[in-house]
Amino acid sequence: MGPRQEAQPALFYEFSLEDHVPQNHLLRYIDRFKDLSGIRTCLADFYSHTGRPSVDPELPIRMLLVGYCFGIRSERRLCDEVHPNLAYRWFCRLDLSARVPDHSTFSKNRHGRFRDSELLRHLFETTVARCIEKGLVSGQRMAVDASLIEADANKQSSTPKEEWDAGSINPADAPRAVREYLAMLDEAAFGAASEVQPKFTSHSDPASQWTAARKGPAFFSYSDNYLIDTDHGVIVDVEATRSIRQAEVGSTKTMLKRVKAKFDLHPEHLIADTAYGTASMLGWLVDRKNEPHISVFDKSGRNDGTWTRADFA
Repeated sequence: MGPRQEAQPALFYEFSLEDHVPQNHLLRYIDRFKDLSGIRTCLADFYSHTGRPSVDPELPIRMLLVGYCFGIRSERRLCDEVHPNLAYRWFCRLDLSARVPDHSTFSKNRHGRFRDSELLRHLFETTVARCIEKGLVSGQRMAVDASLIEADANKQSSTPKEEWDAGSINPADAPRAVREYLAMLDEAAFGAASEVQPKFTSHSDPASQWTAARKGPAFFSYSDNYLIDTDHGVIVDVEATRSIRQAEVGSTKTMLKRVKAKFDLHPEHLIADTAYGTASMLGWLVDRKNEPHISVFDKSGRNDGTWTRADFA
């Protein structure tokens, strides 16, 4: 048994990232089917033709896909993870010497170019279109539901409803979050969804909703509403709202109208839980020739079963 031989460092190395990513790696499967060719065209008007070259817009999108697939929610941590991981570098088209962008690149683009150009919705709808092209979406049977997304806000930095007076805030001097909140007060998904004033309003994220929907300690949150084609479980549309029933019901109308206009999808059947079973919502669906499979929403606690088209005959 001889001692381990200490090799002298080589002056040159021959190294290929392609050879060090397993053929069955998840990112290889995604790389075969993803299409990011339209990113630069979509963002062309948001970049200057002079000055220092910017970060390639495809890079943060690829990094966000890595974070989504491997449960990396923090963008700061995502940058730290991409740096040493060979598979992540391969997917992001970063060679061994390439510099990983700073985490601030994500927030700046999200609140700037990506937001103004609606790039993320463009990428989402491009993916849905490919699923339709491959026969994974029939558009005949759909389901709708909402998921609570906890906001990065806490009760200590909030104002009770009796002290909150939106009219006393000068929009020109207010933080970005407050300006956005005031601008969307009349939108059906936010302020206009309900006349009921929230118990608390967050200073850092005033558009978030104070809710105890999980039957535990209350917290600030949003609702991520999904419209799903049930044939293969493909999400065909998504809409963010405040976490109140009225806004979630309204988002269903928005999503159904949008998939009809964008993809010509008009479901024969729509499945939802009791929260969507208001008379106005069910009547609206029947008028559109969507068969609702939704339990009746009744504040008295009674459940009259599922409403279908026959109930409106």
